Formats: sequence, C-alpha cells, structure tokens
Amino acid sequence: MAVEETIPVTEEGYRMYQEKLEHLRTVVRTQIAERIRQAKEFGDISENAEYETAKSDQAFVEGEIIQLENLLRRARIIDKTEIQTNEVSLGSTVEVKDAGSNEKWEFTLVGSNEADPVRGKLSNESPVGAALVGKKKGEVIEVKAPGGLMKYKVVAIKKTL
Repeated sequence: MAVEETIPVTEEGYRMYQEKLEHLRTVVRTQIAERIRQAKEFGDISENAEYETAKSDQAFVEGEIIQLENLLRRARIIDKTEIQTNEVSLGSTVEVKDAGSNEKWEFTLVGSNEADPVRGKLSNESPVGAALVGKKKGEVIEVKAPGGLMKYKVVAIKKTL
C-alpha cells in the first residue's frame, strides 16, 4: 500500500475546506435529494430530464465530498511558528520587485490546493513559487515564462499566516 503524501494548507484554508464539506453534506445533499424526490413524482423517470439532471448533480456533489474528505484527511496545517523571515518557505509572504520595471508584488506561498493568484496566494509548486522557496532577502530569481525570462528580486519576507 502506498503512503499518501500530506497536503500543506493554511489554518484558513483548512477551515474553508471543512465548512465547504459540511455545507455539501448537510445543505446541498438535502436540496438534491428533494429535487430527485420531486422529479420522481412526475412519473416515468426514464425520460425525465429533471430527474437525470438531479442525479448527475448528485454524482458530482458526492465526488466533491470524497475529494474534500481525502484532502482534509491528508492535510497538514502549516505551523505558524515554523515560518521563517530569513528565508522564503511555505507560509511566507514575500515582496518581490521586477528587475526590469521595478514593479513590486506581494505573494503568500501556499500549497497548490489553496493557490489563488488574484488574492496574492501563490502555489509553492508554480514556477515563481518554486523559484522563491529557500531564497533570502536580496536574492534574485529567474523564471522562464511564455513571454520570456522574468527576473525578480526578493525585497522582503514576512510572517502573515
């Protein structure tokens, strides 16, 4: 039997996944069960579009529940006390400056399941995230991107989780 890898998550992410799972189990399952019950009342289910749609939705939700249960079982909450400010690691908030334009960005390095670049949460497995891991303030990273080689300088490393 293969050993399952742990999945790094923030405390916020863990709570979010728990809440989503609880919502799916209690609210969404109940709503779909009611839709199935109502669709059965229409009679012959062999040609009942409402019934087929509800059953399809039910299968999708059950799949989501299984995925969330698996994620939560394997989750390892990032320990705030282990986050360093002298080196970029999972949970660090990093300010970087584009070496060409001097434009600055701030990212929090999170596990791939929580990545949300729009909200400044960058996966440690993304090209930029992977290049940042282990870097110290002042170091420059180079990342190959579709638009060419990007260079970023690490300006600051903070603890924000």
